[in-house]
Amino acid sequence: MDGEPRWAHPDITITRVPHIRANGKRVRRDQIDVPASFGKGVLCLIDRNGSFPSACSAVPLAPNKLLHTGPLDAFDKTTAGIYLIDIPQWNRTDMPHPLGRITTRPDEDGRVWVTTPHIKQLARLVRDNHLDAMPTIHDSWTGKANESLFKPFYEATRKARTELVQAGGDPYKAYKTRLSIALRLLWPKRPSQRSPFWRPDWRMSMVAEASVRHWAGAFRAVQEGHQLVALRNVDQAIFWTPPNTPPSTYRIGTGFGEVKTKFVHAGETILEGDD
Repeated sequence: MDGEPRWAHPDITITRVPHIRANGKRVRRDQIDVPASFGKGVLCLIDRNGSFPSACSAVPLAPNKLLHTGPLDAFDKTTAGIYLIDIPQWNRTDMPHPLGRITTRPDEDGRVWVTTPHIKQLARLVRDNHLDAMPTIHDSWTGKANESLFKPFYEATRKARTELVQAGGDPYKAYKTRLSIALRLLWPKRPSQRSPFWRPDWRMSMVAEASVRHWAGAFRAVQEGHQLVALRNVDQAIFWTPPNTPPSTYRIGTGFGEVKTKFVHAGETILEGDD
């Protein structure tokens, strides 16, 4: 239910190629080839800072136990939880589906479970006439909504990042590692891992909120006329733009929700990942 995009424009070609880092470690990188029909330009890489903790600033959650509320006539803004819906039709080819990878895992009836951030996103798209209608809610587990449950966590991590990002080195690496562990404790990967919490719905809602913000930022840029080449996970977007002209819909900086930018030519290797 995370809704991460992992999308590439249907007209481009991406090839995984080997690469050796300066420290000798073997990795693989993506090589992106853009067709001539896109016109002159370069690849503009957008990298969002702190996507997950930033999403914690206002992620809609049900603090208490989820109750089985079954089929719903309409989404109730005062509640949060998980919802079983039909997959809305999305005909655009310049943007991935708003539900991201969720659409690739429907049940035998073609339905999918989504969390509140994606339900709210669909409602906004219907309001703005990008979708014809809200999908039917066939089943649900919900509770009273709270959007500030994780705000103290967000404030603390933002303060720590501001203090440590300039220093860098081991303290900043330790901060990032512990931040990741803290968020993962909501739904540990290993059943044997001990945790004071076990709320998969909170974990999925947090990732979904980050995915929704990521998608919405790219969509605003596309609406302004920018060409989206790829939308990766929850923090990386790639556009085809004139040199040194990132989309104005993003804020460049080192703070949460702000982005770093990098320009490379088509055919160069980018987006490094471990083998």
